[in-house]
Amino acid sequence: MPSPADLILDLDGAPAAAGQVPRWRLLFDRQAGEDALLTAVLAGHAPLVEIMAGDDLVAAGRPGSENNRVPQAMLDDILSRLVTLIVAAVKGNRLRVPALPAASGEPCASGAAAGFVPGRLKAVISAVADGIYRRWFHAPHWRVGWRRLDGPDLFELRSHPASGWRVLPDDGTRFYADPFPIEHRGRVFLFVEDFVHAAGKGVISAVEFGPDGPVGIPNPVLEQPGHLSYPFVFARDGQVWMIPESCSAGRIDLFRATDFPGGWVREATLVEDVTASDATLVEHGGLWWLFATVRDGGGSYSDALHLWSAPDFRGPWTPHPGNPVLIDIASARPAGRVVLREGALLRPVQDCRLGYGKALGIARVTQLDSQGFAQELECVLRSGPLWPGRRLHSLNSAGGFEFIDGSALALRPLLAPRKPVGQAYAGT
Repeated sequence: MPSPADLILDLDGAPAAAGQVPRWRLLFDRQAGEDALLTAVLAGHAPLVEIMAGDDLVAAGRPGSENNRVPQAMLDDILSRLVTLIVAAVKGNRLRVPALPAASGEPCASGAAAGFVPGRLKAVISAVADGIYRRWFHAPHWRVGWRRLDGPDLFELRSHPASGWRVLPDDGTRFYADPFPIEHRGRVFLFVEDFVHAAGKGVISAVEFGPDGPVGIPNPVLEQPGHLSYPFVFARDGQVWMIPESCSAGRIDLFRATDFPGGWVREATLVEDVTASDATLVEHGGLWWLFATVRDGGGSYSDALHLWSAPDFRGPWTPHPGNPVLIDIASARPAGRVVLREGALLRPVQDCRLGYGKALGIARVTQLDSQGFAQELECVLRSGPLWPGRRLHSLNSAGGFEFIDGSALALRPLLAPRKPVGQAYAGT
């Protein structure tokens, strides 16, 4: 005779039978049942998922996907992360998601309003448009924007500067993304992901910035067997260090410059056996904290935030007992350095609800300790007249310059090989 259940997980919203066994219901955009989930997926919309015990909220997340134009792939990603959310809730992690601020020009894509047939039609139209785009243009093709900081930065403005942005030029065969500037011995250097379309792989390049902007073009300074991006560069103990994203290597590595801006050698592996995106460091409360989104066997690269802490940035690193501390496609993935303003930590985050790197959020950290993590999403910035394109992806500043990045159109040669869809999602 089977043992009685310790917990009943209600996936379809059916009426509960009488009994004393605890029962959790899953709600998708406040609606029960798989139809609510499918409606959201067909609309390309990441639903708010809530686990309820009666009227009490047990845990909440906003799982998503980089493949929101492919309903089956999006559904697979959300279901994978749904398992993560349920397991975290069973472990006792009271996961929550920050409220979403309104963004100018943001289309309504709620599950209740989208509808089944319009959602299916939208998915078909999007797939056709995406096929045409990938046939004639490099997809994706990113670009870096820069400006002199002669007034408030984006953390203060919460909008694009009236002067707009200047673009770091490329030759059309490659793109630059993930800008990380650093001031070193009175000189400003910008590190970027340098992705050559024909090679299908990113390396880290650097270019010096003078008073009027870049001095020359970015030159490669670090290459590994796999793809590199997000060159998180910082100075400490009289040395310059870098944690580039090396998602394909399955670890988070720390490099040290022996001949700045080049001469990078691997100093240590900070975290082993992890598919981590956009590792970002910050020193807080007497500890070093490492932020990254983790893809644990499936699901999105961008919606599950993990934390590690250490007494020194070289380690040893201890995973947070509450990992993942946040499941949210709108605010989990790092998008640049964390800054301290008026005693509060502000972190740039990627808002990928409408696609990878579609928008940039600014989140205020309200808790960061061994007991947990919490943040409030204060604003969402998108591309627009002052930053044309379809994406706004990251934010960093140093040495009197501020940098962002986003997408651009770049025609591809007719005979150029096509990169598989999704290849760049782990990095840029």
